Amino acid sequence: MGAGVPSAGGLLDPDGAMDRLAAWKGRIDQLAADTKAMSDRLQELRVTVADGNGLAEVTVDSSGALLDLRLGSRIQRVAPEVVARTIMDTIREAKRQLADRSQEIIADTVGTESAAARAIAERVGQQLRDTDDAGDGPDDQYGRW
Repeated sequence: MGAGVPSAGGLLDPDGAMDRLAAWKGRIDQLAADTKAMSDRLQELRVTVADGNGLAEVTVDSSGALLDLRLGSRIQRVAPEVVARTIMDTIREAKRQLADRSQEIIADTVGTESAAARAIAERVGQQLRDTDDAGDGPDDQYGRW
């Protein structure tokens, strides 16, 4: 090594720097593609859940918004407040399932190693899961009809 000139592969090696830059660009391009795939899959996500008593079936979109509500004929034999509670519980369950599926999509596309991926998964979970819910579903509160 002469007069303070680094050897090949050192910090000032132009070929090494270009290789590192190309590798970095490749990782960034892959991350961008993975992020787009994640976004596309999340936007298309829909979840449909029916309660165990055949009173209600709901479909929610990727943001947790209610897209569809179907009521079974059994609602005519059940008190209105039970029907209302069942609908709300079924919506909460659909959102919980949506959060789980969203987090699976995030893990499948961008992984769980990065802080950004973990933050996205956490935010999705917070937005969709009802944290003040104790896990009681319509079957737990009202029994089978």
